[in-house]
Amino acid sequence: MKGVWKILLIVLLGLLVGAGILGYKAYGWIQGPNVKDSVTLYIPTGTSYSGLSEIITEENILDDVISFERVAGWMKFDEQPVKAGRYEIQQGWSNRQLVNVLRSGRQSPVKVTFNNARTISELSGRITENLEIDSIQFLTHVLNPENLARWGYSKETILSLFIPNTYEMFWTTSTDALISRMQKEHQTFWKQDDRSTKAKALSMTAEEVYTLASIVEKETQAGHERPRVAGLYLNRLQKSIPLQADPTVVFAVGNFELRRVLNKHLEMDSPYNTYKFAGLPPGPIYMPSISSIDAVLNAEDHNYLYMCARPDNSGLHAFAENISEHNNNANRYRRWLDQRGIF
Repeated sequence: MKGVWKILLIVLLGLLVGAGILGYKAYGWIQGPNVKDSVTLYIPTGTSYSGLSEIITEENILDDVISFERVAGWMKFDEQPVKAGRYEIQQGWSNRQLVNVLRSGRQSPVKVTFNNARTISELSGRITENLEIDSIQFLTHVLNPENLARWGYSKETILSLFIPNTYEMFWTTSTDALISRMQKEHQTFWKQDDRSTKAKALSMTAEEVYTLASIVEKETQAGHERPRVAGLYLNRLQKSIPLQADPTVVFAVGNFELRRVLNKHLEMDSPYNTYKFAGLPPGPIYMPSISSIDAVLNAEDHNYLYMCARPDNSGLHAFAENISEHNNNANRYRRWLDQRGIF
């Protein structure tokens, strides 16, 4: 009988030791470090749990994939919908930490920066560089007539919705969500610094100010000159004089490398050709900087109606109040171009 109890005791001790070893091992699987490198993990929309496992395996971020699968099963993570997103995974995380982050959907935001875009097509490529949405799908959605009507824009003016800046948003942001965010940013921008009030004082809409600012932006790179250029164009608009802005002709021609606008270019039959058609073009020819928008809203008060590039390669302009003075400036500039063989 004593022999039986001894055997039972040995078996019991063995079970306890075995359970302890298994418990310790299970604890290590749950709480011990398993992520071997800090990485950014992208999980596309619609990914299944098996798809997530494949991504984790392909990225090779774990020391032990099997232990992760076991912990995911114990935590019922493998039975739940996978939350898409961009996740910053830290070195040394345990399986439990990794599951908790992925299950919660606590993705890390990305910075979306856009500026210097000439068209909505070009912008679509810039704006989706760091987002899950495809640039073609984004562009198609944005230019959909029903969507444009719903948002209150046309294909010519939609660029004016986007205020150049850097924005934080999630990688999975949809096109509609992005547009909604841009609408809020647009409203905030125009409320700041009395911009809406200043636009009304000019009898212009926000889209018209944006369009004029795009011309000012392309006309001069000198920030201090922009309020003067803006004042000149406003003078011409008020007097119903065609803007005769070379950058609009370049846009109409479509050759953005054009260095010199010639008479043949001025004949281009396009609503963007401000030599042929008075008033503002149908929409912006470029995404203007905030400084150019503010240059229009805070334009210099003067009597200038004409301007011409200076013949000194400075990028600045010679301004004139009358055509006689302007012709003198223009002739000097033409001779300077001819001497340098710029055609």
